This record gives sequence, C-alpha cells and structure tokens, in this order.
Amino acid sequence: MEQEYTIQTAVVRKACKGDGESQSWLYRQYSKAMFNICMRMTGNRNDAEDVLQDAFILAFRNIHQLKEPAQFGGWLKRIVVNECIRFSKKNLQWSDWDEKWDDSLRNEEPEWWTTVSLELVHREIKGLPDGCRQVFNLYVLEDYSHRDIASNLGISESTSKSQYHRARQLLKERITKQLQIHG
Repeated sequence: MEQEYTIQTAVVRKACKGDGESQSWLYRQYSKAMFNICMRMTGNRNDAEDVLQDAFILAFRNIHQLKEPAQFGGWLKRIVVNECIRFSKKNLQWSDWDEKWDDSLRNEEPEWWTTVSLELVHREIKGLPDGCRQVFNLYVLEDYSHRDIASNLGISESTSKSQYHRARQLLKERITKQLQIHG
C-alpha cells in the first residue's frame, strides 16, 4: 500500500531531523487550535500560553517518536491535553464528592444547552471554577471517562463525577441568567 505523501508529511519528516523552519511551520499551523484547548482547560490566557509553550517544546523534543507523520495533529493534541492535565495536577485544588449532585442532576433535562450559541457556552466554560472546568472539558470535549479523568488527575472517580455535575449545574445557571439578561 502506497503511503500518502503531503506537504505536512514532508514538513513533519524534516522537523523530525531538527529543521527549525519546519518546526516553525508546524507551530503556525497548529498553535491556534492547540491554544484554544489550553484556554478551555486552564481558563486564563497566561496559563494557556505557558502550557502551550511547554507542549510544543515537549512535542518537538519527542517528534522522532511519531511513527506516522500524517498523524501529527492527533499526536500533538494528546500532548497538549496531557500537559493541561499535568498543569492542573500541580495547580488545582479538588473538593470531595457531594451526594446532593446525584439527585439534583439526575432529573435535569439533558439537552437544555443545545439551543444556546456555542460562543456563549465557550465563554461560560472558561468562567467555571478550575476543577469543574478541567473535568468538564476532559469528559465532554475530550471524551475521557470519569475513570480516566480520575486516574490522570490523581482524584477519585466520584470527585470527577461531582466536578462534572457541578460544572453542568453552574453552566446552566450562568447561561440561563445570560439569556434572561440579553433575552
């Protein structure tokens, strides 16, 4: 089977050999999307910039481990998410599981947010408390299980669930309030 050869594949191969121009090209191609992930997960610009920089340094230091150059984007995204997780492990405080979240959210209509603009949802996600934001992003946007989140963040699975439920409740409250204000 002949392997597809693209400009990106060629650039990744050159970057693997330490070519600075190729690394710069890859940075320009991916930095905005990866920065958005960092912003969602850290909640502020300075931390997002720091995490992004650390992720790219790590990626370029280990780019020789990438077996398929065409998979660079997915590989880089995993590094960025893992760097966000590493950052949160160092900087976030986690509150314990609170049983009240079980009952209050079990009866909630699950799709209330589908009629809301994506811009408003993203803005309100950024404003969530750190732990809630981190778990919400990993669970909803990065498709991690609560077990995986707990393992990666060094918290209990029930704390992950609690933070997710709290995030959903806070998002609903804040977005509902915004919709009432700007009706």
